[in-house]
Amino acid sequence: MSKKMHIKSGDTVVVISGKYANGEEKAVGKVIGVSPSEGKVIVEGVHIVSKHVKPKRQGESGGIIKTEGAIYASKVMLYCPTCQAGRRVRHVKNADGERTRICVKCGNAI
Repeated sequence: MSKKMHIKSGDTVVVISGKYANGEEKAVGKVIGVSPSEGKVIVEGVHIVSKHVKPKRQGESGGIIKTEGAIYASKVMLYCPTCQAGRRVRHVKNADGERTRICVKCGNAI
């Protein structure tokens, strides 16, 4: 069973709580992947983890690589380029019936 998420893959987000929200300088990054069943997202440049990789084929090298780990979607907020901050969004239907996300503060489409 999949849950509805307020974040999509490819969105720009701001980390608002936890280890990666450093006071005024909050981490901003692009969403690489979304996992609705776990309620988690993978954000570019946030939560870097060390991963031990075994070589799969002969001649391929294994070792420790650094990669992004998943964080809870509730810890991120959609980034509004006009306001240059994390903002809540409102969903509005067009005349075509498509839903668009609009910044609550400035009213521009995200």
